[in-house]
Amino acid sequence: MHLDVYGTLVAASIVLLLGELLVAVVPLLRRWTIPEPVAGGLVAALLTFGLHSFVHVDVRFDLALQTPLMLAFFATIGLNANLANLKSGGPILVRFLFVVVGLLVLQNVVGIGMALLLGIDPLFGLLGGSVSLAGGHGTGAAWGAIFTEHHGLEAATEVAIACATFGLVMGGILGGPVAQRLLKRIGHRQVPDDDQSAPDAYAFEEPKAEKPTTPGAFINTLTLIVISLAAGSEIADLLAGTVYELPTFVCVLFVAVLLTNGLVLLRRPVAEQAVALIGNVSLALFLAMALMSLRLWDLADLALPVFSILAVQTLMMVLYALFITFPVMGGNYDAVVLSAGHVGFGLGATPTAIANMQAVTARFGHSHLAFLVVPLVAAFFIDIANAIAIKLFLMLPVFH
Repeated sequence: MHLDVYGTLVAASIVLLLGELLVAVVPLLRRWTIPEPVAGGLVAALLTFGLHSFVHVDVRFDLALQTPLMLAFFATIGLNANLANLKSGGPILVRFLFVVVGLLVLQNVVGIGMALLLGIDPLFGLLGGSVSLAGGHGTGAAWGAIFTEHHGLEAATEVAIACATFGLVMGGILGGPVAQRLLKRIGHRQVPDDDQSAPDAYAFEEPKAEKPTTPGAFINTLTLIVISLAAGSEIADLLAGTVYELPTFVCVLFVAVLLTNGLVLLRRPVAEQAVALIGNVSLALFLAMALMSLRLWDLADLALPVFSILAVQTLMMVLYALFITFPVMGGNYDAVVLSAGHVGFGLGATPTAIANMQAVTARFGHSHLAFLVVPLVAAFFIDIANAIAIKLFLMLPVFH
């Protein structure tokens, strides 16, 4: 069964509506603050898994819009990155970056150590470490190709994609429970009491808030996003194959940051309401498409040693968020939301982190600091740090 691009878009919209319904009627999903796209997407993925396993029918989606939606989401992150605002969160951002880099190093240490312990190529440990978990599908596929071409590791790209898929699922499932556990630790006395929409909320902080915008502001913002996508893609192509190679979404985000801060200098700031609208729609549809198109049977085919590495990595991520991220970031409500976001992109991807934080703040209250710090660290700084970390680990004697 093949759904064209329009059918896929309809299916993604239905998945979002299904997720909203499930979270509304299933107390367990609300209690563990599972994001709506994750709830609906996993149900759709289980349905396609059942059709594949028992009816021998494969549902194939046309995912032509998935990458543009992802890039549009990262462009809106960049357009939301006013450097003047970042000054207020500077020390916290630096502290969070150190926490994030610490996890990158630990993921690779654990991955390589588990691979050696299980008697498999230590490159599989890197694939089951920061390459695919903190790196996501794009970074995993890129390094998988390198491992095959330069290190002779067969099926490295397939393993990387499967590991990234596993991380995406677990990152979306576990962020809410981690936040719930931490909220019990701090007690509700530290949770902000703000049921009303906050006037100073950041773009992704209130996905369901109705904020006024105009067709002109929408078109202007859409133009900036398209320019970011076009210029970022060109830059990524120019850097491909060089020591400065970066994923396309990082280049797109960088262009968007330059655009928005250039407009601020010209006293023509972007329309934040339009940025929030386009960003949240792109985020929701991207996550729905990513999760509903999961080939869960590929995860079932993971070799036991690689699956064992991923299981240990998942446990370590939860423990790291509970006992490192949370206390280092202040042990308060902002630290709870930051920890939920860290689980999202530490195992999965930036969109998962944002969805985790939105699910927590929609239920318990705003965290302006988290929505200031996480998008830039998760979408920009982490990829640069990850690339450096991977290259340093590949210099170890065990890989020669």
